[in-house]
Amino acid sequence: MNSTQVLGIILVALAGIVIGSSAWPMKLMRKFQVEHWLFTGMLVGLVILPWTITLLLCPRAMDGYASLPAGTLLKGNLWAAAWGVANVMCSLCYVRIGVGLTGAILTGMGVSLGVTLPMIVKGSGLFRDAPDLGSPAGITVLAGVAVMLVGVVLTALAGFGRDAVLRRERKTAGSFAAGLLMAIVAGVCSCGLGLAFVYSQGPIMAAMTSRGAGQIGATFAVWAAGLTGGALINIAWPLLLMRRNKSFAVLFSSAPELALAAIIGINMTVGILLMGTGMRWLGALGASVGFGIQQASQMLGAQGLGFVSGEWRGIAGRPRNRMYAAIVLLIAAGVVMACGNSMTKS
Repeated sequence: MNSTQVLGIILVALAGIVIGSSAWPMKLMRKFQVEHWLFTGMLVGLVILPWTITLLLCPRAMDGYASLPAGTLLKGNLWAAAWGVANVMCSLCYVRIGVGLTGAILTGMGVSLGVTLPMIVKGSGLFRDAPDLGSPAGITVLAGVAVMLVGVVLTALAGFGRDAVLRRERKTAGSFAAGLLMAIVAGVCSCGLGLAFVYSQGPIMAAMTSRGAGQIGATFAVWAAGLTGGALINIAWPLLLMRRNKSFAVLFSSAPELALAAIIGINMTVGILLMGTGMRWLGALGASVGFGIQQASQMLGAQGLGFVSGEWRGIAGRPRNRMYAAIVLLIAAGVVMACGNSMTKS
């Protein structure tokens, strides 16, 4: 494994931690409800920042987009729309079963598809050279996925135990079982974030770099145009909620909370930039390994936020021990997938 691949692993791991804990400002809000911080965060993170940076760093950006085959942007946006649905459901699960458990279950359920699909249906650009599932590298990566899924099962079991304790001691925002079902559906769709990049980055980055853009600007260009479908869903949903609840005025009732909501969007922007860059630095298998490690570390970030914010306060015994075991397995899964990546050519 060369130094670039090592840096790629570090970047995707950091991306997961940043995205997994990106909702931490929500814990400090008193006036803003889900619809307010989701609208503000997604508007900033998926529209304002990516497009602003793209237009600043990519000369003739719109000309570059216009030169692309229509299928390139369509393919990326279909995957992004699936992720948009997952993100909306994720925000509902946050208030139903907590940030930590939502992050673990949601991201874990999507990892199988997100890791295996790029080895079956090759991605764009350098990801076209990804090894097949049956290759030594592919088998090793799949072994890492298996370890990761065991960690997800332990996380779910820990969640059931935690929910039983909380229901005895205080009210919860709905049953854990219902929240778990929502998280599973969202998890299947959640891989759309990584796949939107995998299947559109090659042509978009080539179009931008050929017109004078650097790697960072070109990466932002992929996210700006490729996540439009997801952005529309993530912005439309909270707008509908605010209309239904007649709560538009809350958006402007607290400048500090508006700033906190914007920080959620900034966290998202930083995380997806790190993820895209890290996946590319990992090389041909970066679409699979990068997504897998990012998802594992995203769960760790979500668990860290859950523990720090008190979601596990007063929970001891078997549920907590299962969660600790799950964390160990998630770390081990990332190591195994990194070993699989080292088997590919530099």
